[in-house]
Amino acid sequence: MAKNVLLFLTLQLSFFFSIKVAHSSLENFVYGGCSQIKYAPDSPYESNLNSLLSSLVNSATYSAYNKYTVMGSSPNDVVYGVYQCRADLSMPDCATCVARAVTQLGPLCSQTCGGAVQLEGCFVKYDNASFIGVEDKSVVMKKCGPSDGFNADQMGHRDGMLAGLNGAGGLYRVGGSQDVQGVAQCVGDLSMGQCQDCLTEAIRRLKTECGGAVFGDMFLAKCYARYSTSGAHIYARPNHDSTHSESEKTFAIIIGLLAGVALLIIFLTFVRRMFGGHDK
Repeated sequence: MAKNVLLFLTLQLSFFFSIKVAHSSLENFVYGGCSQIKYAPDSPYESNLNSLLSSLVNSATYSAYNKYTVMGSSPNDVVYGVYQCRADLSMPDCATCVARAVTQLGPLCSQTCGGAVQLEGCFVKYDNASFIGVEDKSVVMKKCGPSDGFNADQMGHRDGMLAGLNGAGGLYRVGGSQDVQGVAQCVGDLSMGQCQDCLTEAIRRLKTECGGAVFGDMFLAKCYARYSTSGAHIYARPNHDSTHSESEKTFAIIIGLLAGVALLIIFLTFVRRMFGGHDK
């Protein structure tokens, strides 16, 4: 039943997103990855994964970050999951982004025991191996823009801004210096010490590997750092004056779908028990 219910939810969300005009870049795909290990169709692991993903979508309607563990009858059936939205997002935007990420995980990581999707506004990951609270500084995505020729003043502003990000403290950090913008964030399951260690490495790599590029993105497994010069990229939250009502509609539809799924589960359970009782 859990598989059918999640399929219903995914199809409904996919249909909604297919007709919705995107109001910002928050749902733009940044990177994704899947484990090599597969799970069997209709297995307990699949049922637990469906339950986990439903919990992530539901939680994103009221919290910008959460982590879940769904236990199984055996260690092989346990699934771990986490999602996180960019800290400056509204709840409607966060919920929309996480729902979008979950719908992308299905086709991207079909029947794999682990998968992750990073969109511009949010991050979702699940796995059968515990990664919650574990620091991981491996590079998962790097992107450097074109070079305008090394502008010493501009790069000086960039290096100063990145140094400010590195020393700012907190899981989410934004900064700017002259025409340079930057943003950095850790996944919420890290301690402050782990976060600082991860961001220090991300910023070091960003400066070293992107050189004089007009923008740079360095995503490690548990944190990222990004910068942009001369407006090459915009990392701040989009203006919601023209899109706030659309976000609220999105939020309301997601809430409605989750409520509908809950009612469907109750109805199917009632029908099954009623007919099961008659069979006896």
